[in-house]
Amino acid sequence: MIQINDTVLATAVEQGMDEFLQVFTDAYLDEIGGELTSESMPLLNASQHTLLAHRFFSDEMREGGFVQLIQNGYGGYIFGNPFAKAIKQFGAVELSKLIYKAKEIYDANKQALERETTEEEFNALYVDFEQFDELEEIYFDIEERQTSLIAAYVDEHIEDFGEVVKG
Repeated sequence: MIQINDTVLATAVEQGMDEFLQVFTDAYLDEIGGELTSESMPLLNASQHTLLAHRFFSDEMREGGFVQLIQNGYGGYIFGNPFAKAIKQFGAVELSKLIYKAKEIYDANKQALERETTEEEFNALYVDFEQFDELEEIYFDIEERQTSLIAAYVDEHIEDFGEVVKG
């Protein structure tokens, strides 16, 4: 089980929900050596994968939206796994619905969205896939509420996410 230092966790709780969740995902990234591989995937349980996927999703959305998320190789991890279903079980129903809508676009255009691109071709994907724009706007409107629900779920089911140990 991945161990979480109680002192670090307490400090993060005081800073906010994003920092609280980051304590867990930082520990997961340490455990898997910083990247997801076929060898590192089994090191995390389903709840931990869901939380890590949420971090990747949130980080990529803030940086460049769905196009960047997919171009950076997270399409399969987000849309090819039961992330939307799991996040719904965490209480983030609106986020789950949004991910299902984005998955429809991803599934219908997977080859075009995942292909290797030049910087110019990458930028053109934002024009080619403007249908993501509305979903991205919705995401930013719901992000804080949904993250709060996820943080509350993690707090209520902390044993599923890591073993809290004395620091």
